[in-house]
Amino acid sequence: MASDTKTESNRKLQRLVGQKYVLLDGGSATEMVRIGCKNIDNDPLWSARLLKTNPETVMQVHKNFLLAGSEVLDTASYQASVQGFVDHLGVDHDTALSLIGQSVVLAREACTETGCDAVVAGCVGPYGAVLHDGSEYTGAYAEKITREELKTWHRPSVEALLNHGADMLAVDTIPVQKEAEAIVDLLSDYPDARAMVCFSCKEACVTCDGERFSDAVRSVVQSDQVLAVGLNCTAPEHVCDLLESVQHLQLQKGVVVKPNSGEQWVRDEGWIPGSGCVSLGNQVKTWVDRGATWIGGCCRVYPDDIAKMKKELDRL
Repeated sequence: MASDTKTESNRKLQRLVGQKYVLLDGGSATEMVRIGCKNIDNDPLWSARLLKTNPETVMQVHKNFLLAGSEVLDTASYQASVQGFVDHLGVDHDTALSLIGQSVVLAREACTETGCDAVVAGCVGPYGAVLHDGSEYTGAYAEKITREELKTWHRPSVEALLNHGADMLAVDTIPVQKEAEAIVDLLSDYPDARAMVCFSCKEACVTCDGERFSDAVRSVVQSDQVLAVGLNCTAPEHVCDLLESVQHLQLQKGVVVKPNSGEQWVRDEGWIPGSGCVSLGNQVKTWVDRGATWIGGCCRVYPDDIAKMKKELDRL
């Protein structure tokens, strides 16, 4: 990372950690669907394909969240990987790395065009996301891959995001403790890098792989490179129990809450509209009372929802 870019990133991150609350963004891919991209849900690259085929839409989604008040943007790289782009876009290795880096460039351009001084967080999704079999929601792949293999697999994406100037990393929707530990361990090779780490959870107090959420949080939060830790793409009904399960850790870092809309996701069918959907804006104070400080949303949480969260946070 160039010296001037590093200085600017440090300024932004110091501002974030000094705030009482941080407003994150929502579900980028589902916002892409809402504004007209109808064929991405069953795509093995999901929203990452648009980095090559429709970068204008990617940038527009970022703008929509910025205008709603988001202070941190996750890049559209959740399902981006070198192998995925080689296999499903027919590009070579270097082009694949460039596309991953392009996700940072698009988010940065959205900040410039809207005049928003937001943090750009390079999104690092779980290994299971590229398998396109739903295993990122179960952690079923964890027993078949070693910690060192996970580090090796994540390295090219992490490096591409950092080399293209991401202010920090957003390690998102990690279903299994071992993978989070592997990524945080990998960060030690990039000592200037900072990250927030979010686990996906299937019920009160446990990750999608069935491990205790508190154990998973404890396993990564001691790293000086981790600025915030919490949960994302988790049903809202579990958030309070999950937050309460880590209160004894007395976390001195950001506590992240980025649930989905509460609607049900069914493999091969997608999201079932209206199935368990809740108003997340009404939940903000309850989450804050239980320790949440970095707040946003995941799948089917739209800019209007983020704007409502902002209003609630402004009242606190």
